[in-house]
Amino acid sequence: MYAIVEIQGQQFKAEEGKKLFVHHIKDVEAGKTVEFDKVLLVDVDGAVKVGAPTVEGAKVVVEVVNPLVKGDKVIVFKMKRRKDSRKKNGHREQFTQVEVKQVIA
Repeated sequence: MYAIVEIQGQQFKAEEGKKLFVHHIKDVEAGKTVEFDKVLLVDVDGAVKVGAPTVEGAKVVVEVVNPLVKGDKVIVFKMKRRKDSRKKNGHREQFTQVEVKQVIA
């Protein structure tokens, strides 16, 4: 059994026991549970239910493992040739690590 759920504007395949890195969720603590009800698709033993836009009564329950995980550093380098124009910029994305506890369909 799995579900396609939208979390913070991104779609994830959620199965019980699977760990996901989602965009940073504010005001959560480690060990707390969070419910997401924007379930777009549910597969129960081969029977697929597709929502329009969401599946009624379906939700995904996750537990926060680590509220703040920093991703790899991304370097953005812009240069225009022969113009003495260079710009170097970098950032690290912030994620929240969650574990899927239950898929309710």
